[in-house]
Amino acid sequence: MQIQDISRADILDILFEGRNKDYGAYDLRKTYNRRLTKALTAMASICLLLIGGYTLAGGSRSSNTHTLVIDDTVVLAGTVHEPPIIPPPPVPKPQPQLATIKSTTIRIMPDQQVKPEDVPPPNDATDQVKIGTDTHGGELSGDIVEAPSSGTGVQNVIEAPKKEEDETIYRSVEIESTYPGGLESWKRFLLRNFRVPDEVSGTVIVQFIVDKEGNVSDVKAISGPDALQAEAVRVIKKSGQWTPAIQNGRKVNSYKKQPIVVRLENE
Repeated sequence: MQIQDISRADILDILFEGRNKDYGAYDLRKTYNRRLTKALTAMASICLLLIGGYTLAGGSRSSNTHTLVIDDTVVLAGTVHEPPIIPPPPVPKPQPQLATIKSTTIRIMPDQQVKPEDVPPPNDATDQVKIGTDTHGGELSGDIVEAPSSGTGVQNVIEAPKKEEDETIYRSVEIESTYPGGLESWKRFLLRNFRVPDEVSGTVIVQFIVDKEGNVSDVKAISGPDALQAEAVRVIKKSGQWTPAIQNGRKVNSYKKQPIVVRLENE
C-alpha cells in the first residue's frame, strides 16, 4: 500500500494488508454493519407481528362478549286492566215517622171518668197507624198494623255462606305478580345467576305460574334458542317466592311470561 493511500484506507485494509481478503475474518468484519442492520430489521418485524396479532386476537374476543338484556316490560301476557271504579253507596233517606196510638187496656168506665186523650180515634184513622207504647203524630201508613211483640223467643240463625277457594289460574289480572323488590331487584337476580352460553344470542320467553302463596311452578320455555331455554328455565326455578297477583282484592294464581334477551356486543 502506498503511503498516500494510507490516509484514505480503512482500518481493516491496513490490518489485512498482504493477506487473503476473499473470506474469513476480513469478510466478517467488512460485512458486520450490513448483517447487524438485517438482524435488527427482522427482529423489529417479528415484534410488530406479535403485537399486531395479540391486538387483533384481543379485539376478536371482546367483540364476542355476551350482554344479557332484560326488558323493562317484564310481563307480556294479557292486558293489564284498570280496577273498576266502584261508586259510593247512596245515602239512605230517613224513614218518615209513622203515627202511633198508645195501646190501652179496655175497661168499662162511666162516661164522666173517661179522659179525652183516652178516647180512640175513628176506625178509618186506626187502620193506617201502628200500635205503640205512646201516642204521637206522623205520616199514616197503608201497611197492615201489627201489634208489638211482648217477648223474646228462639230465632232462626242464618249461617253465612262459606267462601269458596278460587283455584283459577288467571292470564289477565288487575295487579300482576312481581318479584320481591320490584323490577330492579329482578334484573340484579338475573344478571347474577344467568349463565350465558358461548356464541349463542337471541330472545327466550319463559312462562310459569305464580300461585297464591308466591310459589313458582310449571316453568317452561315457549320460544327462543334451545341453549338459552334450558338456562332460563333453571334460573327462574331458582328465583324463590314472588308476590302473588291480585284480582278483585284477593290473591290469585296467575300466569307469568318473562322475556330474556341475549346479544353479542358486535351485533
